[in-house]
Amino acid sequence: MYRTAASRLRALKGRTSHIAPARFASSSTVATTSSSSGGLLSWLTGSQSKSVPSLDFPLPGVALPPSLPDYVEPGKTKITTLPNGLKVASETSASPAASIGLYVDCGSIYESPASFGVSHLLERMAFKSTTNRSHLRIVREVEAIGGNVNAAVSREQIGYTFDALKTYVPEMVELLIDCVRNPAYLDWEVNEQLQKVKEEIAEAAKNPHGLLLEAIHSAGYSGALANPLLAPESAVNMLNSTVLEDFAAENFTASRMVLAATGVEHEELLSVAEPLLSDLPNIPRAREPNSVYTGGDYRCQADSGGQTHFALAFELPGGWHNEKEAIILTVLQILMGGGGSFSAGGPGKGMYSRLYLRVLNQYPQVQSFSAFNSIYNHTGLFGIQATTGSDFVPSAIDVAVKELIAVATPGQVEQKELERAKQSTKSAILMNLESRAVASEDIGKQILTYGERKPVEHFLKVVDKITPKDISSVAEKLLSSNLTMASYGNVINVPRYDSISSKFKGK
Repeated sequence: MYRTAASRLRALKGRTSHIAPARFASSSTVATTSSSSGGLLSWLTGSQSKSVPSLDFPLPGVALPPSLPDYVEPGKTKITTLPNGLKVASETSASPAASIGLYVDCGSIYESPASFGVSHLLERMAFKSTTNRSHLRIVREVEAIGGNVNAAVSREQIGYTFDALKTYVPEMVELLIDCVRNPAYLDWEVNEQLQKVKEEIAEAAKNPHGLLLEAIHSAGYSGALANPLLAPESAVNMLNSTVLEDFAAENFTASRMVLAATGVEHEELLSVAEPLLSDLPNIPRAREPNSVYTGGDYRCQADSGGQTHFALAFELPGGWHNEKEAIILTVLQILMGGGGSFSAGGPGKGMYSRLYLRVLNQYPQVQSFSAFNSIYNHTGLFGIQATTGSDFVPSAIDVAVKELIAVATPGQVEQKELERAKQSTKSAILMNLESRAVASEDIGKQILTYGERKPVEHFLKVVDKITPKDISSVAEKLLSSNLTMASYGNVINVPRYDSISSKFKGK
């Protein structure tokens, strides 16, 4: 059929070859000349009237727009501190959309035994009814401008974000602040979300890797960081609207809040936000609750189909306030990499990482094997988590011990693999910051941590300067801390904590 159509077109062209072919200068020209030159058929065959100008003929009254510059300097972050201590920060962008977030220095580390799980419930209660709006009205207002709202809680911060076109910045800011400052905490809405919290807890119980990460925190720390990120099932029935109100009143203070935005002019953001935020109480910033790393062991015998999930972890003191070592730890995690044995590996997906090459490609008994880290303001965790058959657990733990000791041994990390990890780290940073929501979050959380927003070039330069000696030095510092170990599933064959810990001490 294709060949028949082509031959017919050639025949048509042959019949009209006496007409000089020409391209249209504009769509309006097409409309005015098509009827005099055979209509659609002549347009299809390429034959046109001789009166149609060529493409290089300038059309009257049409001016070409200026060409884009070769380099557009990214917008700089501007920060204004209101008299009550709350910070407003923003950076402009060429995007037609904006992302605005209200970030609070408040997470599960600020919970007490009487309020365990309140951060989890706060996340679920975000953008529900306020004293000024019903939940239905909030949903309709967000949908009316094509926006998207979200809330996320971590151990140290909570963030409320709103994405929409930048023409709606006043509406976005007003609704966002209303939802954070004036929640109604209606009893029926709280009870409804408590049921969903229970469902999330039940779902989380089916995720061994998430359970291991929680267990590493509860076993490894004494104090605030041992608090559960998800509401413990035993505490859910103690949560109610009064607990929510008391927790928010104590922690949602001006000095612990940052309004951050990308794609917004700073003066516009400030003019809208200042009247809505300037009356927040000016209470001195509370000191972050203390956390002491101790190390420890957690084991849970459960039905997991004969598999055993385990994690080995160590502490790096300093956290993000020891900036260089925190970035080295990030590069070390990408250097070791890893993943699942059935992952679709490829360039940029970790197939050349140490744990892929040295473990997953060598031991078919291992289902997953990967490095992880969790970095906080003043401390950080780093380790390896794995899944294997219960009979292979002792050997898999020996492999994990061997790999951790190897990166802590000078000369064991080649410059070539380090350079690959450094480039992957830089790519991840830059690609993540292309997201408006991530950029807004970066502004808010950096200001909560450092009191300022450091440019991305600052972090990229730190990455560039990392050497193999830096990697082995930080890894050695990790292994000098106490071991934290967690296991889940068929834990019968998991070696004793002391026997594993002694392998690191005698390296």
